Parts: sequence; C-alpha cells; structure tokens
Amino acid sequence: MTKGLLARLWTAAVMGAFGLALVSGQAFAKTELTVYTAIEADDLKRYAEEFNKQYPDIEIKWVRDSTGIVTAKLLAEKNNPQADIVWGLAASSLLLMKNEGMTHPYMPVGGDKLDAKFLDKSDPPHWTGMDAWVACICLNTIEAEKHGLPTPTSWKDLTDPVYKGHVVMPNPNSSGTGFLDVSGWLQMFGEDAGWAYMDGLHENIAWYTHSGSKPCRQAGSGETPIGVSFAYRGAKVKNKGAPVEIIIPSEGVGWEMEATAIMKGTDKLDAAMKLVDFSVTKEANVMYNSVYAVIAYPGIAQAVENYPPNIGDAMIDSDFEWMAENRLRILKEWQRRYDAKSEPKS
Repeated sequence: MTKGLLARLWTAAVMGAFGLALVSGQAFAKTELTVYTAIEADDLKRYAEEFNKQYPDIEIKWVRDSTGIVTAKLLAEKNNPQADIVWGLAASSLLLMKNEGMTHPYMPVGGDKLDAKFLDKSDPPHWTGMDAWVACICLNTIEAEKHGLPTPTSWKDLTDPVYKGHVVMPNPNSSGTGFLDVSGWLQMFGEDAGWAYMDGLHENIAWYTHSGSKPCRQAGSGETPIGVSFAYRGAKVKNKGAPVEIIIPSEGVGWEMEATAIMKGTDKLDAAMKLVDFSVTKEANVMYNSVYAVIAYPGIAQAVENYPPNIGDAMIDSDFEWMAENRLRILKEWQRRYDAKSEPKS
C-alpha cells in the first residue's frame, strides 16, 4: 500500500470521526431559549426545573425585571427583538405588544381547558394566562401601633392626614403592581375622581418604589407602617413571621394576569411553543397555585397559606384592553403629577 493511499485513508478516517462527533454533539446540544419575565425572582429556578422535567433539551436563559421595565425593554427592541418568548408578564403589556404586531399567535396544546378569561380573545390567541396577582395593603401592626395609626379598611382611608409620611407604593412606570393599582383606581372611581384620589394619596406617600414587592417587604421589616403591594408578596412576608396584616380594601381591588406569549420572529419557534404548551398544563398551574390563589386552570386551586380568603370576590372587572390602550397616557400623566417622590433607580 502506497504512502499516498495510506495518507488518504487516514484523512478520511479522521474526517469521518470528526463528522460523527459533530453529529453526536448536535444531537445532545441544548436549545437556549431567551425568556423575558417579571415572575418573582425567588420562583425562577423552580419554574425552570419543572419545565426541564418535560423538556431537558431546552435551556432557559432568564432576563428578569419589574413589569414596567420589561415592557419598556421589549418595546425598545421592537425592530431588533432579543426575546424568544415572554413567560410571566402582565396581560395588558402583552396586549400592547400584540397591538404593535410583536407577538406570534399560537393556541397551545390544552389551552382550551383554561378559564376563558385567561385567553386572549383572538383566534388563535396571542397570549395565554397563568395566574392573577391582586392588589392589597400590607400593614405592619407593630409600627402602626407605635405611630398611633388606625387600621385602614378602604383605599380612601389612606388619604386621611393621619397617614401622612407612612404610606409607600410602587411607581407604575416601573412596576406592574403600581400600574394595576393606578388603572384599578381609575376604573373603580372614574377618571376625574381617580386622579383626585391619587392627588390626596400622594400627600401621604413617603416614597414610590420601583418594585411591586418592595412596599410590602418594607412594611414587613418596619421601614414603613403601610405598603401598597400585592397579596402574593404579603402572604410570603407574613409566612416568614413579619407582623403584617394583609388588607383587602372595601371598594375592591385592581388585578393583573401573568401571561405568556411568543415573540414574533423568533428563530426558536418550536422550543417556544413547547414552553407555551407547558405553561398551560395542569402541572404548571399546580406550581403557580403554590403562591397564587387564582390560577388559569379551573378546579384545582388550593388555599395558599396566609393568602386572604375569598379574594376573588373583591377583584374588579379589569378591562385589559382599556389598560393596554391607555397605558402610555396614564403613565405619562402619573409621572407628571407624582414622580418627584420616586426612589432613585438602582
């Protein structure tokens, strides 16, 4: 056998082995899915682990921030999208994306089993709901007693001068909780009365945060007697032993829906559809129910420790379409009136 023939055979063998290794590596390579989210940071690892039990070949790359910041980021990236999918963002934000032509319609496998109000009205839907997060007041009972503050029972109670400097709430430009508060008050009280209410409330605000959770956490730690937040965070703070009472105001409460949507133009559509399929399953909804009492899948919700009972009765009839259509106008007006008391952004 000539040296030339040996050389050619050796080269062919090496290239064949290299090709086999390449194919093998591709077979076991994971698909990295960029997922934008406003899900609470302490739940992200658990959500990914549950998803990977069914889809171990898809790796989630989380991009997480408050609802308002994620929404602004997505809009800024409209012409150069970076996210493949959104898992856990306000439905009103996703409706805004839909109206901007930024979402990919898809009816997930099993989506027909969800409560109808947790589905976008288009056919096929542009987003599917997960759970509801609901406004509340977190009251530190020890701090309230120290300052001689009565227990508020309504939103309008918080405009009483006795609470001046003792109330903290989220900035709606940064926080989805802040936006559900503001849009909830405008829906409950009407435009003129709603802004008049917020003028009165502003007199008593110590500062506005850039996180929906933070006012309740600050109430729990005693930094403020009263934090306007949401019931999920109130329950978690109370579960850790903080002297917090979770108050559902008598007028009713604004609420939002965490939802999922595929971003238009993703080159990982198959993986994104698998995540949406998972997000509507019974197993996923049981996972949501570990922290949220109101979930998209009917008939499986269990009571959540320290979550206010019968909170569904207090939830107003939120108009998500109206919230999406008026979002920018509302945020601009709120910023003009009240932003001077916002905490610096970190």
